[in-house]
Amino acid sequence: MHVLVVGGTGFVGTRLCETLAARGHDVTALARDPTDAAFSDDVPDVSTVAGDVTDYDSIESAFEGQDAAVNLVALSPLFQPEGGDDAHDRVHRGGTEHCVQAAERHDVDRFLQLSALGADSDGRTAYIRAKGRAEELVRESGLDWTIVRPSVVFGDGGEFVGFTRLLTTPYVTGLPGGGKTRFQPIWVGDLAPMLAATVEDDAHVGATCEIGGPEVLTLADVARAIYRSDGKSVRVLPVPMLLAGLGLTVSEYLHVIPMGRDQYRSLQFDNTTEDNDVDAFGVESSDLRTLDAHLSGVAGRGEAESTAGLPGTGVDV
Repeated sequence: MHVLVVGGTGFVGTRLCETLAARGHDVTALARDPTDAAFSDDVPDVSTVAGDVTDYDSIESAFEGQDAAVNLVALSPLFQPEGGDDAHDRVHRGGTEHCVQAAERHDVDRFLQLSALGADSDGRTAYIRAKGRAEELVRESGLDWTIVRPSVVFGDGGEFVGFTRLLTTPYVTGLPGGGKTRFQPIWVGDLAPMLAATVEDDAHVGATCEIGGPEVLTLADVARAIYRSDGKSVRVLPVPMLLAGLGLTVSEYLHVIPMGRDQYRSLQFDNTTEDNDVDAFGVESSDLRTLDAHLSGVAGRGEAESTAGLPGTGVDV
């Protein structure tokens, strides 16, 4: 099968391209700057092509001859993007519109859209609204589509651990609302095979799958796990949500930290599944890798070093 992975050199995209190539597919990764691609030497070659989803003419020809297309392009919800909240609509909704248009023009058989938990065109954040509007475009298309909504994804090169480090300090730290926002982190190595299965298996056509990891953790739990892996403790002190909102609103205008009102709003609702759909892929939740297991395995390496690349405000291609 010929598969185009839009956003194929990003954190999730790299792992998915390698998974698909290892399964015998002819894989092409589309990215704004594919020279940054870093695929493993242990998998068959992955072709690369340059293109920007906000520019239809730059991506249209890449869909020619493809049996399946995967749209992974995303701005980080954890940080304020360059261009402000409007950037979410331009990249998520507009970029998806261009991908769908190109896929329909070239009769691509299968289309996978990577969305987000809580995606809703009337949602409380610009990120969630744009993701919801992008889903509507996919559902209204004539493609055989699948939508996957994961919780936060962790792994070597990911930004979730780095984001938490940026937001906290060891020993004593303050967190908005005491860090009670709940997440269901999933390891990229567990997510990638599920994404590959949606491309290969007709059973997933027309499905919207919510995917989470094996445990629900608060932001405070995540902070404790990170510093525990460093041999340190952390005591979490609650910062009133109203005060946190004021601080992030001010920072948005002063550019003190790459977070703003949208990130404050996102901390007011959980990032967890209602029904974890991993069983649709023949997977038991208990078989998935926990954040603790990952952190103990890297012990300060891998993702822990990704803080050097923060803020993660660029498009995930």
